[in-house]
Parts: sequence; structure tokens; C-alpha cells
Amino acid sequence: MIYLDEAATTPLKRDVLAAMGPFLGPEFGNPSSHHEVGEAALRGLDQARADVASALGARPGEITFTSGGTESDNAAIKGIALAEPRGRHVVVSAIEHPAVLESAAFLGRTGFEVTTLGVDHDGLVSTEDLAAALRDDTTLVSIQVANNEVGTVQPVAELAVLASERGIPFHTDAVQAAGWLVLDVQDLGVQALSISGHKLGAPKGVGVLYMSRRTPFEPLIHGGGQESGRRSGTENVAGAVGLAAALQLARGPSDEVVARRDAFIARVVSEVAGAELTGHATRRLPGHASFVLPGRSGESVLLDLERRGVVCSSGSACAAGSDEPSHVLTAMSYGREIAQTAVRFTFGRATTDDDLTRAADVLAAVSDLRKGARP
Repeated sequence: MIYLDEAATTPLKRDVLAAMGPFLGPEFGNPSSHHEVGEAALRGLDQARADVASALGARPGEITFTSGGTESDNAAIKGIALAEPRGRHVVVSAIEHPAVLESAAFLGRTGFEVTTLGVDHDGLVSTEDLAAALRDDTTLVSIQVANNEVGTVQPVAELAVLASERGIPFHTDAVQAAGWLVLDVQDLGVQALSISGHKLGAPKGVGVLYMSRRTPFEPLIHGGGQESGRRSGTENVAGAVGLAAALQLARGPSDEVVARRDAFIARVVSEVAGAELTGHATRRLPGHASFVLPGRSGESVLLDLERRGVVCSSGSACAAGSDEPSHVLTAMSYGREIAQTAVRFTFGRATTDDDLTRAADVLAAVSDLRKGARP
């Protein structure tokens, strides 16, 4: 099997599992317990927090461990908006993850006004559109670093400056970007940032919310006051240690992956008639290539690929089972029928040139659209 769906989830790395091992066994304690067993767990949690903070250019006290990217997004958007005294207006982009869009929709049902920014055909938000949307009563802007369906990377630092100039908190969903792009919160200029462990070689069920110290915040989960009061509940120590280890391991160069991606894209566009790359040609994640295949159902192509040993997806795993076309592609001006032909290939540093060559050849064979073939 050639696994090309790492945007959905990644395999757990062996070194990550090894780092987690002690906290799944002998150091099993509750980090809030005031005895040696609990304090051993607390030391592991504190070290994980420090390691994540170092990777993000943040302070350890600004790192909150959560159950994953969805919780981190919900906590940031609802928590900041409900605590920010300046007004009841939030701004998001049309191609955000459902965790962001549904959180904004919830705020809309509770009296907030939500402005949804459009994107161009490459999936980019314009600085002009954001500048025009900001108001004196804007409480929060949330725009992702990179899109999970088409891989487009947003100019977050440029967008965040516009919000900063008006004193408006800026949150970014960095779930897909973590492990690939440099995520220094100072350079990005953001006040909140979300990460999910299972997108970069850590286990499912653990995430991170970075929140700058001076940003107003109302917790979603109340209780015993863990995580400095931002997220009550006994921490997933092993998961936090695993996420920190994965984040450290992933901080290497990705030039070879970019070259491999570009060669794969060129091969698909060359061999599959009508295949069109979706997302920006160069401002995209290193291990991400997505296409529409006019004339075929994306789901049927996926089934044919899997029968031949290539596993990929039609878009977001969070929209699995939905008959609706991708909200991302329709926001990028693709028609409903074309949007339903989407196929996404996402891969990691361990994926080889041979893997991608094989995947491109299989796609051409199963698409019934190989260039030069009879319709």
C-alpha cells in the first residue's frame, strides 16, 4: 500500500512512541497530585510544554494542551470572542476548517456578526479584503496558515499586521502547517495558534493552543483549573510528550519533498487529460498535491486507486460521508460538479519518488482520461 493521505492523519513515529513510553507505564501519575508519582508526571508535562514553546517562539505559560485541533480552534475563537470587551464582530475566511467555521457560526447564533472573507481561484485571502472588513468593534480575526484540502499557504504575517494595527486579536489554524513550515508566533504576529498532534507523527487526541499572555480569554472547559485555568481536566501527559517530540523531530528542511511534489504534479497534469491542480502552484504545503478531474467522480477514482494499492482522499476527512461539494473549492469558484471530482494526495518525508511515480501512473490508468486514450 502507498499511503498518500497524511493530511488526514500520519503514522505514529517510533521515536515519538519511545518518548511517550515512560508516561504510559511507570510514570503514570496525575500531574496535579502532590507526591512523587504525580510530580514525575508533572516534570514530563512541564518539559513538553517548554519544548513546544521553544518550537513556536513562545513562553511555556502561553502553551495549553488540548484534545486536538478542533478543540484548540473552538477554544480560541469562542474564548477570545466571549472575553474581548471591544465588540461582537468576528472575521474568518470562507475556506477555514469546519472547526473554525462552525465556531464562528455558533457565535453568530449568540448575537455576534460574522464576516466571511472570500478567496481567489488559488485560495488566497487578500490583504485589501481583510482591511476593508475590520471594524472598531471587531473582536477577532481567524485565518488559517495552510488549507487542508488544497494546500494553499496564506500570507498570515501580512494579514496579522492589519489586525495588530487596530489592536484586534488574530488566531490562526496551523494544524496542516505544523511540521512543515516555520511557525514562530512572533514572526507571524498572531495572538493565538492551533496545532493537532496526529498531523505530524504524534498520537490522536492531543493538541496545542498557543495564547499570548495578554489576550483576553474565557475557557470553554471549567473545572479544577489545570493548564493555568485555560483548560480544566487531567492532562494527557503521554500525548503532550509525544506531540512535543514530534514537533521537534519535524523541524528539518523540506526541499526534497517540494521537488518530489512538483515532479508528481507535473506528471499528473501531463498524463491525465483535464487534470487541474487546485490551490496555489507555489504557495502550497510541501507534501500536498490536489486536483480536480472533470468527467469523473472523485469518490469513484478513490475506490479504483485503493483497489490498486494507492490510498488518498477527496478532501477533508472531517467531511467524510457528505454528498455536498467541498466548501473550499466552491469558495475558489469551482462549480459544484467540478468540485465533486476532487482528489487529494498528501505525503511525508518518508514517501519516495517511486511511490509518487506509481501513484501518478495508477491515477492515469484508472481515470479513463489518460492523454491520447480514446474516450
